[in-house]
Amino acid sequence: MSSIKTDSPAAVRDGEQLDVDKLNTYFSQQVPDFGVITEVSQFPGGYSNLTYFLKTDNQKEYVLRRPPFGSKHIKGGHDMGREFRVLSLLKAAGYSKIPAPIVYCEDESVLDCPFYVMERVQGVILRAHSAPKMGLEPTLLRGLSEALVDNMVALHAIDIQATGLINLGKPEGYVQRQVDGWYKRYQAAQTDEVPVFEQVHDWLVQNRPVENAPTLIHNDYKYDNMVLNAHDLTDIVAVLDWEMTTVGDPLMDVGTSLSYWSEATDRPFEKSFNLTWLPGNFTRQEFADRYAQQSGRDLSNILYYYVFGLFKNTVVIQQIYARWKQGFSKDERFAGLIMGVHALSNTAAKGIERGRI
Repeated sequence: MSSIKTDSPAAVRDGEQLDVDKLNTYFSQQVPDFGVITEVSQFPGGYSNLTYFLKTDNQKEYVLRRPPFGSKHIKGGHDMGREFRVLSLLKAAGYSKIPAPIVYCEDESVLDCPFYVMERVQGVILRAHSAPKMGLEPTLLRGLSEALVDNMVALHAIDIQATGLINLGKPEGYVQRQVDGWYKRYQAAQTDEVPVFEQVHDWLVQNRPVENAPTLIHNDYKYDNMVLNAHDLTDIVAVLDWEMTTVGDPLMDVGTSLSYWSEATDRPFEKSFNLTWLPGNFTRQEFADRYAQQSGRDLSNILYYYVFGLFKNTVVIQQIYARWKQGFSKDERFAGLIMGVHALSNTAAKGIERGRI
C-alpha cells in the first residue's frame, strides 16, 4: 500500500472565493479567540455544498461550509442552519464521531448566504478519484466496509426521543413525502425529457412499503463523508455532511448508501461516485446482509429503498446540471451531468426489472 496522506485542501476554484475581510470582521465580533484568517483553501470533491479550510494567525484550523453559488432557488437542499443544529444535538447527545460545531451565521451580508464553521478533524478521506491509486489491500477494504455498516447501525440506534433529535422532522409518512418532494424538485429543475425517470417515479408511487420505526438518518452516508484514522483506515474518526439529516425510516438511509455503492461490473458513471468497486469491498447485497444482521431489521424489501436512492441521486444531478446550464456555475464537471440523469434512471429501471439490488 502506498503512503496514506490526510485529506488536504487545494486552491479555491474560480468563482468560489470567500470575502476574507468580511469574515474576519464577523469572527472578531462573534467568536472570541477565533483569530485572524491567514489562509483560505478549498476541499476537493462533492457536487453540493462548498467546503473551505481556514487557518488563523493563532494556528487554529477550521472548516467553513456554505451553499453552492446560484443555489438560492433550491429551497431546503442547502440548509446550513439545519446542519449546524444536527451537529449541536449530536454533540449534546454524546456522539463523538463529528467535528465540533463553532458558529452558525445567517447574516447574509457577510457571504451573501448562511454558513457555518466547525473544527477541522484531521484524517484520511477516501475519494473515488484518488483511492484506486492508493494500493488499498482487499482485507483492509473488507474491514472498512464492515466498519462503515456497523457505524450506520450505531447511528440508527441513537435514542431520538431522549436526545431531542426527534424534533428534526416528522417521521410519519416520511417515505411518501420523500418520493413526492424529490419528484417536485425534479420538475422544477427539469431540462430534458427522460421517460425512464418517469417510469421509475411511477413504480415508487405504486410500490410504497409500510414504514419502519423511525430513527436518525444521515441521508448522505458514504465513504467520502467519512474521516478515517490515518494509522488504521478501518477506524472512522468523524462523519461529515449532515445537512440532509432527519428522522424517518432507517432503510431510506440504507437505500441511499446502496445507491452510491458501485460494484466492479457497474458502468463508469456509477463507479465514479465511490471506491466500493475495488476488490475487498462488500457487494450491495453483502452491505444489506451485514446491516440486517447487526440491526435486526428486515431488509427483504431493500430493492424499493435502493431504487429510491437512485431516484433521489438522479434529481440531485438534474438540479446541479440545471444550475450549470443556467450559468450559475462555471464548473465544467457539471457540463455532462445530463448523461448522469439518463444513466442513473436506467440503473434504477434495470434494478426493478431484475428484482434485486
